[in-house]
Amino acid sequence: MLICGIKASHDGGIAVIEDDRLLFSTEVEKLGNGLRYSALGDTDRVAEVLATEGIALSDVDRFVVDGWWTQGAGGSTAVHLTREGKPFELPVAPYLDGTGAEGPLRPHPFEAHDFGGRTAGYVSYHHVSNHVLGAYCSSPFAERGQDALVLVWDGGMVPRLYHAGHHTRTVTAIAPVLPITGNSFADFSGQFEPFLRDTTDMSPDETVRYHLSIAGKAMAYAALGSVEESAFAVFDELISGFSSVEQENARALGQQVAGNRDQVLPGLSNADLIATFQTYLGHRLLDALSTLMRRRFPGQRPPLAMAGGCALNIKWNSLLRNSGLFSEIWVPPFPNDAGAAIGTACCEMFRSGGPSALRWDVYSGPELVPGPVPAGWRVQPCDERQLAGLLHTEGEPVVVLSGRAEIGPRALGNRSILAPATDPGMKDRLNTIKDRASYRPVAPICLTSRAAEVFTPGGSDPYMLFEHHVRAEWTERVPAILHLDGSARLQTIDPSAASATGRILQAYAEVSGIPVLCNTSANLNGRGFFPDVASAAQWGGTRYIWSDGQLYTNPAA
Repeated sequence: MLICGIKASHDGGIAVIEDDRLLFSTEVEKLGNGLRYSALGDTDRVAEVLATEGIALSDVDRFVVDGWWTQGAGGSTAVHLTREGKPFELPVAPYLDGTGAEGPLRPHPFEAHDFGGRTAGYVSYHHVSNHVLGAYCSSPFAERGQDALVLVWDGGMVPRLYHAGHHTRTVTAIAPVLPITGNSFADFSGQFEPFLRDTTDMSPDETVRYHLSIAGKAMAYAALGSVEESAFAVFDELISGFSSVEQENARALGQQVAGNRDQVLPGLSNADLIATFQTYLGHRLLDALSTLMRRRFPGQRPPLAMAGGCALNIKWNSLLRNSGLFSEIWVPPFPNDAGAAIGTACCEMFRSGGPSALRWDVYSGPELVPGPVPAGWRVQPCDERQLAGLLHTEGEPVVVLSGRAEIGPRALGNRSILAPATDPGMKDRLNTIKDRASYRPVAPICLTSRAAEVFTPGGSDPYMLFEHHVRAEWTERVPAILHLDGSARLQTIDPSAASATGRILQAYAEVSGIPVLCNTSANLNGRGFFPDVASAAQWGGTRYIWSDGQLYTNPAA
């Protein structure tokens, strides 16, 4: 059975599952240097993406579209797109699931548009449901035939706990966890410099993209500040003053604090406030989960999968993992809406009685677009070991473009800029060539077998989803990947991984003795990953580009 999942709103994407195997997942932003968080745009894009993968619309057994919150002209939920270049409303399921017949696995059939598959029309599932099953079906728990809890905390909802049943093929809503919506950290941070911005002259799409960009940058900026735990009671009091739980509360909270900071939280810098609020949210989430687990699962430590945009926060993930509440925690590399096309296809796979476990690979994004040698660049053969030698001897950053792109928001070796971490100035250099703020960290990529030697806790973390700290004896050896608070958003990799970067790093460790490189995404500022060598060459931020055994050199650099 061929299922095509579609995310039509922001972070648009198209994913195809054949029986239980993910064939590919293409996020729109990763096509042609697209803008970050791009929506699907036109319905014709579905046929275009499928065609690049050798799939005809008529090959697809079922088209499945992610649910959303925006309304169409008739008052029902719909996504605003174009069809053949003309405005079009695509009806979809609501954002949140309900009770009874409106449970998480209820399919919503529509015939307002026919994508051209073997079955007329399409079905849609609640947006939250795609997060639940995208996380569960990709998890080791599903692979082992094990039930699991799933925590979903996304921008438009409070954190909610679900139970995914392997044998029963059921998804059950257990309870809301905390009366704070997932947009809160970003919207609170957006009331303070450097994130405070007048958006009145922005288009609606520009405003959405700006707000979506804040959370990740604010996580980094928080390292400039200190956490003031005495402020937690102040946040509790201010939040209790809201009459209902609304997405607008966090913005209002930030405005209250910003307008009366000398009275309510005197002496705290913007970075202190952002760091404190981030820690406050993490602790309140843990406290509420602890209470819920004691009440609903006394004496048990079930496994937990995490999903929604908030599952990209490595501090919160680590806080829950270290709590001892759960036997194991899984976060997929696509917990936010970048994985929604995968998740909504999983809803149909799971509900229709197919497998509960998805076979997938993180390198299932778009293929590199072939092209001629960029004008003015030299090209020569260069294998992984030779590239490792160049990184060691020249100390230069290298754009690495290899195979299929990563799925999800983080560069994991196939659309990366690699550089030696031994140079104290490398972080500033990478931030400069990428036009990023100086407080932004550069992530380390480390051999899994040596991660515990360099980092604590170390261990396997292949998708950069938990917090680690550089061990004291290594801070002077790899200074470029040390964040301002001593932390690191680590990616681990093995030489056997489906990425040339694993072999490059193994060879680099052999010649240098250092099992770590800098790893940052290869892209234009505010855009998706480079789709081809030509884009990286036109950008011109590095002297070297390496792509599947070929080294491109800019003699003028």
